[in-house]
Amino acid sequence: MKLGAVVELVRLRIAFLVLFATATGYVLGLRVEDGAISLAVLFHALLGTALVAAGSNTLNQVIEVDRDRLMTRTAGRPLPSGRLTRGEALVFGALAGLGGVLQLTIGVNGLTGLIGFVTLASYVLLYTPMKPRTWRSVFIGAVPGALPPVIGWTSATGGLSLPVISLFLIVFIWQLPHFAGIAWLHRDDYGRAGFPVLPVVDREGRCFRRHLLVFTVVLLLVSLLPVWCGLTGRVYGVAAFVFGLVFLGFGVYFTSRQTRVTARTHLLSSVIYLPLLFGVMLLDRVS
Repeated sequence: MKLGAVVELVRLRIAFLVLFATATGYVLGLRVEDGAISLAVLFHALLGTALVAAGSNTLNQVIEVDRDRLMTRTAGRPLPSGRLTRGEALVFGALAGLGGVLQLTIGVNGLTGLIGFVTLASYVLLYTPMKPRTWRSVFIGAVPGALPPVIGWTSATGGLSLPVISLFLIVFIWQLPHFAGIAWLHRDDYGRAGFPVLPVVDREGRCFRRHLLVFTVVLLLVSLLPVWCGLTGRVYGVAAFVFGLVFLGFGVYFTSRQTRVTARTHLLSSVIYLPLLFGVMLLDRVS
């Protein structure tokens, strides 16, 4: 029972997307460097990233356990439900997070370990404390969320360059309309728990609609940066433009009606969008 509760802390669905983004960054970095895949390095990169993500998610839940009890969507999590104690989760989260940083440092390289540490520290020490204070915390939270492809890239290349910045920006911007859909769906929960997400503080919805649509348009433009910096070719460029228009269409549909059905449709489109974009990026680069 304890093991199952620990696994729930990790939030496997989020972990899968994180690891896919890391692997994408690794493969793209190798193609730029004309290097060969090292299964050992890739293993260390994925394991270290998974541990950092697990530690970040767990420590976040340790800090927010009292607020999680007030939210319908989180009340059943291991800590609010009492299946794990705060102390048990704290030990696991700290060991997983720091273990992931060490894994990246020793198993990959120092720069990758440093990025892993920034991911962990910014999520736990900056984003989590800011969440109850301002809706703008989402911009801080999007930083660690956008670092997995950078971890993959530095694992392959040992350095940073313009193409990987484009990957970072894509994931960073994508999180803003993605989380906007989540925040709208669960705005009552967030309000009860004292999280001032945008749909809670902007009752008329004008700022919320502008926020979602503006950053969806920005995402469409940013998604074309890999073509501009030579990371991908025309096939990806055309696909990214089409995907961006479709995603924008779902955003317009949602903001014009604002029902639970349109919100869920928008959220589903955002979940599909990023893996699809990265998938075409990989196909374009390796073909």
